Amino acid sequence: MQGPLARIGGSRQRAAVTAILDPQLVLGAYAVGVFPMADARDAPGVFWVEPKQRAILPLDGFRLSRSLRKTIAADRFRVTADRDFGRMVQLCAESVEGRPETWINAGIERAFGVLHAMGFAHSIECWDGDELVGGLYGLALGRAFFGESMVSRRTDASKVALAWLVARLKAGGFTLLDCQFQTPHLASLGAVEIPRADYIALLSGALAGVAGLSPESGAPSSSGDFGALDRLGAASDVVSGPVSGQVIVQLLAQTS
Repeated sequence: MQGPLARIGGSRQRAAVTAILDPQLVLGAYAVGVFPMADARDAPGVFWVEPKQRAILPLDGFRLSRSLRKTIAADRFRVTADRDFGRMVQLCAESVEGRPETWINAGIERAFGVLHAMGFAHSIECWDGDELVGGLYGLALGRAFFGESMVSRRTDASKVALAWLVARLKAGGFTLLDCQFQTPHLASLGAVEIPRADYIALLSGALAGVAGLSPESGAPSSSGDFGALDRLGAASDVVSGPVSGQVIVQLLAQTS
């Protein structure tokens, strides 16, 4: 299984290396369709990427296979959001067989740690008991979510995490899930490639009405609500407590 959502593909544009990665610079870059990557875990800086072809996963087009539906509905994994963001990033950055190098260096890890504290970066974690066995992390801005990396240490853990992310984004009013580069794994779940110009149009729509990049200024009504799914159980007469896999299946099956 491929680890990073932002896996280098066949076409990209690469800009100059930046040594210091300021979180506000990162937000500004994502707002115009550019994102940072590093050549290796110990790379001293990052380079900026703007793909000619962009992978997105339409929220109404997630492919919920029969086997994945059963796995989610059975609550095979305990799924959380923002429970252990730092560890999630570290897990995504670890070298594994078949992927000895990573594009997540210390600068990216630090910057996203700050962005998480600011309320922009989020993680979805899959647990087997008390062991973190998979998940993903990314950046939320306006009604767009930029998937950064996903990882699986158990069969289907990353698929489950992505399914929960899609359900969460749908519940929260998001309109764009950016996967950066296409992979066979993402394509099997419904991701498609679109030209840069089409992506920028979708991005502009997802960011329309967002006056600033700082949550302290007050979240505009045009921003997605990453926490909406967490309140679903409390507001439901059927479900109480944490949202179950059955609810996730129902949210995804509405359009899948």
